[in-house]
Amino acid sequence: MKIQDIRTFNIPAEAALEVIGGKWKLLILCHLNCGSARKRTSELKKKIPDITHKMLTQQLRELEEAGIIIRTVYNQVPPKVVYEMSEFGMTLKSIFDQLDEWGEQYINHRKWKSSCSE
Repeated sequence: MKIQDIRTFNIPAEAALEVIGGKWKLLILCHLNCGSARKRTSELKKKIPDITHKMLTQQLRELEEAGIIIRTVYNQVPPKVVYEMSEFGMTLKSIFDQLDEWGEQYINHRKWKSSCSE
């Protein structure tokens, strides 16, 4: 048994934040949650322009390892790789929808603008 297989969390939210927390994971997951469910790495990079390719790849690997997303590789030249939410990852949909609604209210409250096109 690996050391990381044995974990103790003080509260359940701590476990959730370990999986989806950080600067980029939530953005990645929100983009996979809306619009076309399947996205290539290049599509995600366009949607999140400030993330480096290396960081995007690392975050996608961690989300895949956590069972939140599925990576599908197509055997063609050039290779095609797409990412989508796993069945377990889809259980986060209502949370993302609520975050989106709250964020929209906050933007309106502050009288800011949103560049969200979806």
